[in-house]
Amino acid sequence: MLNLTVRSLLGRTGMARKISSMAGSTSKEKVDCVVIGAGVVGIAVARELSLRGRDVLVLESAPTFGTGTSSRNSEVIHAGIYYPRNSLKAILCVRGRDLLYWYCSEHEIPHKQISKLIVATRTSEVPKLNELLIRGVQNGVEGLKMVDGNEAMRMEPELQCVKALLSPLSGIVDSHSLMLSLVGEAENHGTKFSYNTAVIGGHVQENQIHLYISDSKNLEKSNGEHLPMPELTLVPRLVVNSTGLSAVPLAKRFDGLHDGVIPPYYYARGCYFTLSNVGVPPFQRLIYPLPEDGGIGVHVTLDLDGQVKFGPDVEWINAVDGISSFLNKFDYSVCSSRAERFYEEIRKYYPSLKDGSLQSGYSGIRPKLSGPRQTPADFVIQGEDIHKIYVKNTCFSVSHGRTSPRLSSEGRICER
Repeated sequence: MLNLTVRSLLGRTGMARKISSMAGSTSKEKVDCVVIGAGVVGIAVARELSLRGRDVLVLESAPTFGTGTSSRNSEVIHAGIYYPRNSLKAILCVRGRDLLYWYCSEHEIPHKQISKLIVATRTSEVPKLNELLIRGVQNGVEGLKMVDGNEAMRMEPELQCVKALLSPLSGIVDSHSLMLSLVGEAENHGTKFSYNTAVIGGHVQENQIHLYISDSKNLEKSNGEHLPMPELTLVPRLVVNSTGLSAVPLAKRFDGLHDGVIPPYYYARGCYFTLSNVGVPPFQRLIYPLPEDGGIGVHVTLDLDGQVKFGPDVEWINAVDGISSFLNKFDYSVCSSRAERFYEEIRKYYPSLKDGSLQSGYSGIRPKLSGPRQTPADFVIQGEDIHKIYVKNTCFSVSHGRTSPRLSSEGRICER
């Protein structure tokens, strides 16, 4: 018997309108806007839509918001240095950084602009550091400054480097407080959140997306190969696929969405280790090595309590089955043996790191559009000119790629 939170929400709020259907078929409800996924991107989109007067329903397969990539990252506010000029990553990172600092200040969300040093530990790395400076300036990142090794080591006495790029606009944020604020604002403007509610697929009919809805517990009972029958079908005027790690697998289950518009995807797990047995934190700023294949290097991050963590590294992993990805059933374990590589990488810029001072922390998984040894891909934002799905004055749109420091694939609002 159907017992979905989403049904009770629709009934209470009057958000839905029933569609007559043949006897025995799944019950259908018409709604205005559906955001799939309650990570930081999904709830930010829901907030924005609700501020514009739309009726918004957020569907999340987990018991609460932000349990995936949004809570498994470095919590770094990036300045916009690394990305190619005029790329979506560069444009959105620079603009998003300014908006994020503003939002955190306005809503008293814990954050701090502590700056960052990107370091070259060998003379041979200096040309790459110069390239990053040029790229950052082209992207409109203000205040970047190249400093020699002695100056950098005066700023951070535990650091060892031959040259460094200072980024004063980089910072850190309490990601949970940020999401809590976004959820609160969205709810205050009428957004409804339905947790333990999974979108397991859908189809396109007369240029409308029909979403198949199931209680998450029914997915749990599946054998990993066959999805359960949907318990409800929603027909929204606007859909945003913001499911992070499962954005591409879910898009593949929308019958009628052409396979040619869905990009390939890869997963990279990154582990973090925390620094223990240290009274005073050795660094006051973020310390980053030069980027590596699949990531931006095992770096130093401080949280707002001053705790030091190192990571993430890059471990390419295989995709999981669709059901597991919908339920975030990824392997987040941190193997203690990976600390050996961490010591090696960290001591290139922090030579006094003592044996036994690293403790296993946590891990996160990055959804990517480029794989090992491939050129990093930019965001993909698809409008109706690409996927050809029109719904009155709105369109279904899906984008894939990193939106924040470990970010996720996400959806985009597209209005004509």
